[in-house]
Amino acid sequence: MTIQQLSETLINQIAAGEVIERPASAAKELIENAIDAGASRIEIATAGGGKTLLRVTDNGFGMSPEDLAMAVRRHCTSKISDSLDDVRTLGFRGEALPSIGSVAKLSIQSRTRAASEGSLIAVTGGKVEPVRPTPANPGTVVEVRDLFFATPARLKFMKSEKAEAAAITEVVRRMAIAFPSIRFVLSGPDRSTLELAATGDDRLARIAQVLGKDFRDNAIEIDAEREGVRLTGFAGVPTFNRGNSLQQFAFVNGRPVQDKLVWSALRAAYAETIPSGRYPIAVLEIEIDPELVDVNVHPAKSDVRFRDPGLVRGLIIGAIRQALSREGDRATTTGAAGLMRAFRPEQPRPAQPWTPSASPWRPLSDAPVPNGFAEARQAGFDMGIQPSARAEPMPAVVQTETAQETVRHPLGAARAQLHENYIVAQTEDGLVIVDQHAAHERLVFEAMRNALHSRPVPAQSLLIPEIVDLPEDDCDRLVAHAEHFAILGLGIERFGPGAIAVRETPAMLGEMDAAGLVRQLADELAEWDTANGLASRLEYLAATMACHGSVRSGRRMRPEEMNALLRQMEVTPGSGQCNHGRPTYIELKLADIERLFGRS
Repeated sequence: MTIQQLSETLINQIAAGEVIERPASAAKELIENAIDAGASRIEIATAGGGKTLLRVTDNGFGMSPEDLAMAVRRHCTSKISDSLDDVRTLGFRGEALPSIGSVAKLSIQSRTRAASEGSLIAVTGGKVEPVRPTPANPGTVVEVRDLFFATPARLKFMKSEKAEAAAITEVVRRMAIAFPSIRFVLSGPDRSTLELAATGDDRLARIAQVLGKDFRDNAIEIDAEREGVRLTGFAGVPTFNRGNSLQQFAFVNGRPVQDKLVWSALRAAYAETIPSGRYPIAVLEIEIDPELVDVNVHPAKSDVRFRDPGLVRGLIIGAIRQALSREGDRATTTGAAGLMRAFRPEQPRPAQPWTPSASPWRPLSDAPVPNGFAEARQAGFDMGIQPSARAEPMPAVVQTETAQETVRHPLGAARAQLHENYIVAQTEDGLVIVDQHAAHERLVFEAMRNALHSRPVPAQSLLIPEIVDLPEDDCDRLVAHAEHFAILGLGIERFGPGAIAVRETPAMLGEMDAAGLVRQLADELAEWDTANGLASRLEYLAATMACHGSVRSGRRMRPEEMNALLRQMEVTPGSGQCNHGRPTYIELKLADIERLFGRS
């Protein structure tokens, strides 16, 4: 078999298979070129999902006739010279335009600001026509028609026009977030017009244009630096999450990327605060010396490789966790909106005469109070709440009397307990509804987690050890890691070939289902298998133990207990959501309540 040189057209078509996967890929390359050309306004028009027509118009520097002829030649670029170690532009490979021209009908019209007229060049299926003069405004118009007409097999792998149009929209959204000083307009017969006005230096305003105004109200600002790498941006509070990752955006030196390391770090940062199957909303910008990141990993330039990936990962996790610790106990504003929707009746009901016996409320003085209650003061965890406290029967709703000063606290003063699970508190400008089990679970977990990094959790000895029967393999695994459990206040030892004796439990958890906890820990150890796996998941074990020992739903609480819970929430990082990511409270402003009654 004789080795031969491939034709230029075939080479470009091969390159197009890597660079131009779908219409959205072509849109991304053309928009990047417009940004590199200094455009302040970029207009994108599509038809047929970008397969029939894709036009990108910008007001950038424009190109001379000589540059226009070079632009459609492979590996011709104005953005780098002899090295890939200092790439500061979005494009640099010099492959996009010749690749598009090899599989589509491409025309480029351009005019520099100093020129009196423009120039036009056309490429059809790899065949280049001569440059000719044409009337044109300053800037460049790139028009792509009949994408993949020269490689019809590729068309079979395209999605529906609606799906391809949506992919182009996503590209525009990402570019718009990265460059808030540029005005973007996306239009065409296959879509409604999307216009994103320039917001200058106000990055959050541009993000709100793309993600919605709710993000502005639920965003936490990120700004951290480590060893010359800076991370900025905004991350949503944990309770403001989504069922997919489409609202996660990452940029490296302004370049939109889909990097596995970044997404992995983002998941790890929210690991304890968002439930499985839910995704945080975040916009992260990494600024790093171009010599410390390789953007030439893939022709599409969506993947990057950091010289020190551990540094970048640690920076992301640490910065987000610090921000969540600082402000993560905020309740999402969308919770109040959902609450208001739930309160609005679909149709008004006939008024019923009121009688005292019809009222579900009972004054505090008429309500029996629980007894047998002891304060938990272990490991600095002073809340006055024990999950095992005995309680006498109480009404479904209990009113409380609290000093007016308590109302001034962020979470207000406890006024009632509803359905033995929800605490209603009055604040200065509204009310708060707290899920008592979810809130206490988070507080216990934070206390146990702090103990992991300082001193062991205080343990209470059981008068009679609890014997838990388990398969011998599970017993072996539990005993092998007994020292890790001891740090968390759980003392276990072997009791024959197929049993574990529980001799100590964490004091802060009071009475608990020790057997159920040990069985769950055994299941988790079987899944993780190794000691290293356990060591890296000690905090998860702490969360498991906290869930087993927290105030249960259906537990009647005294007024001082409820207020103690509220005060502890106010000083505990991340108390706005439980260990599983569910919100612990919802806040409703007085103005929202007045709107429900038509008073404003």
